[in-house]
Parts: sequence; structure tokens; C-alpha cells
Amino acid sequence: MMGDGDVGEIRAAECIIADRPAFLVAVRSVAQVHNAHIICFNADMVAGSAHVQAAVDHAVRSFRDGSAISNTFEMEALLYAAGSRQCNIGASFGIHEGKNRLWVCCCSPCPCEEVFTALIPSMEFVSGDSWNSMDPDREKSLMKLFDIPIEELQTLQNKDRIVDLILERVALLDVMR
Repeated sequence: MMGDGDVGEIRAAECIIADRPAFLVAVRSVAQVHNAHIICFNADMVAGSAHVQAAVDHAVRSFRDGSAISNTFEMEALLYAAGSRQCNIGASFGIHEGKNRLWVCCCSPCPCEEVFTALIPSMEFVSGDSWNSMDPDREKSLMKLFDIPIEELQTLQNKDRIVDLILERVALLDVMR
């Protein structure tokens, strides 16, 4: 599992996946060669890179504490991203067949640049700056996905704080164990 010296980096990527199992084999092969953990998060289902970072941080802690729900670090991170204990829900926060917009997280003792370079045949890394912004359609989608009623959102002084509500749900997974 991850050691104290491991590096974590998150980048935005796009790809078209025709064969999900083959794509996972390719990513796992890169991970194995580089002794890395590579987690691909569906950017349309998370509230930006802060959400991904929080999920990964919680997964690291759960494995280090021996309190992990799943058998793999990658699934543990997806479970935290989903705020769920159900692996089928966590898996839905990962890749799917067709066009994917991804937040790709590399956790590795070697430089992540090497890992990302090795992933280039499988995906194109892009600027994900706009993926952190919240438009009304995205907000509505995330509210539905994370079961956030409009009344809860209206209690916030700053309506842009939906990300904070989602991060709270990520953290609550520790309480629900």
C-alpha cells in the first residue's frame, strides 16, 4: 500500500473508451510497471479536483488505518468520491464506455510525470480548469447525484458552496462505517 513518500497528482484527461475491460487492463499495466495507483474519476460526477483530492486523501487514511471498505485502493477512492459503501455505486464514479472526461489521480513513489507519460496512448491530458466551475446544469446534476435538497443549498450564504456540501458527504462515509 501507499507509503509516506508517495506522490499524488491529479490531472484532467479525455478519452473515448470502446472496450472498458481492455482500457482497465492498459491502465493497470501502467500502474504495475510504475508501482503506482491510478484512479480515473468521471469528471461529470465529481465536484472538481478538490472532490477528487478529498476522496483520495480519505482512501489513503482508511488503508493506513486498516479501516478500508474495499479490497483495492482504487475502489476505496471511488467509494469516497461517491460517498457510498456500495461498490456498484463507487464504480459508476469511474470510467464508462464512450467519451470520458476524467480526473486521473496518480499515487506513486516514482515521479507521476512518468506515469502520466505512459498513459498517453490511452488518454489525452487537457486543461481541466473549467471542470472545477459550477454552472446551473452541473449544480442540478450534482444535487441529484448527492441527494442535496434545494432547501439545504438555500441555507448556505454562498450558493457556490455546493462543493463543501459534497465534501461533507465524502467525509461522512467515515461516520457511516
